[in-house]
Amino acid sequence: MRIDGAGGSQGGSGRFFIGLIMMIAGGYIFFNSISVTHQFRFGHALYSFQGMNITTGMTLFPMIFGIGMIFYNAKNPIGWILAIASLVMIVFGVISSLQFHMRRMTVFELISILVLMVGGVGLFLSSLRNYSNR
Repeated sequence: MRIDGAGGSQGGSGRFFIGLIMMIAGGYIFFNSISVTHQFRFGHALYSFQGMNITTGMTLFPMIFGIGMIFYNAKNPIGWILAIASLVMIVFGVISSLQFHMRRMTVFELISILVLMVGGVGLFLSSLRNYSNR
């Protein structure tokens, strides 16, 4: 009777689960050490067009008119275009204002995170290979 391991191969199921746990732990510690800040606020320039700054408040005006046109006549394509384009500009403005920073850590902490992540990937992938008992 043949018992298959991870992925239907004869690799080790223990390697699979240990590698998976190491990857999850390393990824959790890595992402936990990143802080996210933003610069999004009304009056902040999102875009610049021919020397004129387009602020976040300016993107709300076409959205207001577009929503008004949609409520007046839902089949009006100009209202839909104004509302959707303004919404897309605001979403891109919020995303582009995000900043990611790593917190201060020692070399030991960084090496531990990398060993967990990369070692976990190695064990995980090696569990999917076939091993012969010879």
